[in-house]
Amino acid sequence: MIELALFGAGRIGQVHALNLAALPDVRVKYIIDPFANAACEALAAKIGARLVDADTAFADPALTGVVVASSTDSHADLLLRAVAERKAIFCEKPISLDFTTAETVAKRVEASDVPVMLGFQRRYDPNFRAVRERIAGGSSGRLEQLVMHTRDPGPPPVSYVKVSGGMLRDQAIHDFDQARYMSGEEIVSVYAVGNCQIDSAIGAAGDIDSLLVTMLTASGTMIQMSNNRRGPLGYDQRLEAHCAREVLFIDNRPQTDIRIASSAGELRAQPMDYFISRFEAAYRSEMVDFIAMIRDGAKPLATIRDGLEAQRLAEAALVSIASGAPVRLSADWKP
Repeated sequence: MIELALFGAGRIGQVHALNLAALPDVRVKYIIDPFANAACEALAAKIGARLVDADTAFADPALTGVVVASSTDSHADLLLRAVAERKAIFCEKPISLDFTTAETVAKRVEASDVPVMLGFQRRYDPNFRAVRERIAGGSSGRLEQLVMHTRDPGPPPVSYVKVSGGMLRDQAIHDFDQARYMSGEEIVSVYAVGNCQIDSAIGAAGDIDSLLVTMLTASGTMIQMSNNRRGPLGYDQRLEAHCAREVLFIDNRPQTDIRIASSAGELRAQPMDYFISRFEAAYRSEMVDFIAMIRDGAKPLATIRDGLEAQRLAEAALVSIASGAPVRLSADWKP
């Protein structure tokens, strides 16, 4: 039996807990959440977990691993503690709000032999994986241009903006990760523009809600990102990979496949309402892979290094926005 502790029982923590509870010979034994409420209690009752503090969970010699889905400012400390206690780790991105801390944590993790997996769920989406494998396998020809769109249904509360790390470290970091994942290369140049067009309160909190990024890989592949905190379509998440022999598209997934047609035209359902529903299958696959990492030593699709490099790109984009100039990247670049 694999016994786990879940840190953070908010929106994504609930998803991970239920997916893990559905797997054979896996038990979420403990839930640790400093803001435990009725929803936490209901989750614990549903999956047979106990609400405890961190010390109680880590003191259990039967504990196999931890799932870190708590607030971003807690990730670094929990990663380091779990490594010290030699517990397998699944951690949501980013590693830390501070890049120097993220580097330190990544080095400590890599110096240990503790298995660690980062939460970049798009790598586990069947469509994203199929496109990546087609490009990597060579059947598409060389990837020449990659274009990604990520637009939320509406801006998040300012209270969330202030603790999440902002649009680039929180939302756009998934696109930065996909830039490396799809191209199979490191990024050598980042040019970004960003401002606040939707919610002035987000600007007052020091963040942006609209973003455009252009990147180049080491071989010259061009990558563009368009990110926004408001999508009139709903959750708008698309990708286009322009290759030498074909173009690959990942379109929005509609809430249903029903189309309604008449002489006036055609209607179809709007896209999935948000990332939780859009990537439902990917979140299940993530937890299957996490358990395979623990049980069989399988290498995860997203490592601590992938988390660090995606954040390096986010930090470079922030520097580019502030300076108005492209940022040239080296392997050891830091803000």
